[in-house]
Amino acid sequence: MDKLLNNIQQLNQLVLQGQSLEAFEQYYDEQIVMQENALPPTVGKAANRQRELDFYSNITELRTIQALDVTVGDNVTMVVWHYDYTHREWGKKNYTQVSVQHWRDDKIVREQFFYDSANS
Repeated sequence: MDKLLNNIQQLNQLVLQGQSLEAFEQYYDEQIVMQENALPPTVGKAANRQRELDFYSNITELRTIQALDVTVGDNVTMVVWHYDYTHREWGKKNYTQVSVQHWRDDKIVREQFFYDSANS
């Protein structure tokens, strides 16, 4: 579990340094499945890379991003994030999100994000 803790801490550090896409390239599997709450998942690295690019290209002001808590289990990590930003299409957003990552061979193969969509 020490290696998994190290991986998620390094990934989080990249995100906090504004290098989310670098973190994505380094730590996500080619067949990654990413899902927002209960919405249909996005499958594959290319589709998820585009989803990430679309999200970050629409951020007009990033006020806060914080990793509040991290936990590590058997090939699973969870991070509680706090975000405060302005998005070109969605306006001002200020919310807490739990990201759950499932790992295999030092890569994230599945990630799901849980947050209150009414307040985000």
